[in-house]
Amino acid sequence: MPSIHDLAARTPRSRRRDLDLLRAAAIGAVVVGHWLVMTVQRTSDGHLVGFTALPALAWAHALTWLFQVMPVFFLVGGAASAISWTRHRDRGGPATGWLLERSARLFPPLTAFLLVVAAGAALARQAGAEPDVVAQAVALVTLPLWFLVVYLGVTALTPLTYRLHERYGLAVPAAMVAGVAVGDVLRLTTGQELTAAASFALGWLAIHQTGYAWHDGTLRLRPRHAVVLVVLGLGALVLLTGPGPYPVSMVSVPGAAVQNPAPPTLALLTLAATQLGVVALVARPAGRWLTRPRPWTVVVAVNTVVLTLYLWHLVAALVGALALDALGILPPSDPSSGAWWLGRLPWLVTLATVLAVLVAVFARIETGASARRYRGGTAEGRRTGRVLPTVTVFLAQAGPVVGAYAAAVTGLLWLTVAETGLHGPFALPTGALVLVLGGAGALRLARATT
Repeated sequence: MPSIHDLAARTPRSRRRDLDLLRAAAIGAVVVGHWLVMTVQRTSDGHLVGFTALPALAWAHALTWLFQVMPVFFLVGGAASAISWTRHRDRGGPATGWLLERSARLFPPLTAFLLVVAAGAALARQAGAEPDVVAQAVALVTLPLWFLVVYLGVTALTPLTYRLHERYGLAVPAAMVAGVAVGDVLRLTTGQELTAAASFALGWLAIHQTGYAWHDGTLRLRPRHAVVLVVLGLGALVLLTGPGPYPVSMVSVPGAAVQNPAPPTLALLTLAATQLGVVALVARPAGRWLTRPRPWTVVVAVNTVVLTLYLWHLVAALVGALALDALGILPPSDPSSGAWWLGRLPWLVTLATVLAVLVAVFARIETGASARRYRGGTAEGRRTGRVLPTVTVFLAQAGPVVGAYAAAVTGLLWLTVAETGLHGPFALPTGALVLVLGGAGALRLARATT
């Protein structure tokens, strides 16, 4: 496998390097943001418990506008999907082949993570760990999976949603935003989550769809336009979260009546618009800066393991907390104290060290697919001399591929909505594990036989 320096040197000049920088910066914000607000303490009955410090840090809720970067992931994902899908389609490739290639990057690190978590939970129970402790630990480390459910679903719809984009342009995300607004009105006036599922889908799809428009110029954002968008976006955010009905925090806060990201609200979409203005401002200067070998090598290094970082960063928090507790140097747990803030430094250093070890162990599962991307695109995007499948072969493959992908995403959704508790021998719903692992295995088999 080529080294990171080799991958950086072989990157085509046509690559949108600013997208890779944004993705790397966003994963850093997610990891550091989660770790910063995470607090662990030992209770009087001897158990370690973790909780977020945000309820005690109301004054810091505005800082979540900097750390809530999931909209950036979807903007970048939309632009990246537009690039890869249109290249694949223009070469005559079917949607099924594109979906297979995308799954090659996403599912192997995910299945490895789930296998390790399940095995770890089973071993912990065999070693005598209390069931509720195991359940809480599994709930913590699997928390990031909700994002993958949405992202995998949105990605799979790209051939359809990009066709809508080509036909209707910005009217598509505008209609989706209107749907989110209707959901907000119903939720705020009735107190019922009647349209939560629709708002989840429409909110993230709208941001992903906007990524299409940002990439192909349908949404032209010259520097002066981007500045206006940032100013108007920030002004609207202040109004929506001040006199308006939305909370200031753009991440979930336990006990809050309204959660901006769950499902996405108009306030979160306003933040997304503001972030779009920011990324449009930095895109061109970033692209020029990243022609330099050193910064581009760093960006490539992060992007080759971005999913590994995301999946394992809360495992690092769990292991780090256990290690600090065993050494008797667990940081103070009162967020209102100066000692808590001083304790953030050793806490972050410990967790970063543990995560570095985990990445060293598991990164190889992801880096193979990353290497193919930086050598010039997906396997099917390169000229290999292979004849495209016949219509008969395509029809025979499409159903199983779509079914396997849907099964894996359904299983992942099941894992994220299951209540905390022991669900079978692996502390996870066994049926959900079967769906995810079976679907991912079927996709791997399909890639091997096409």
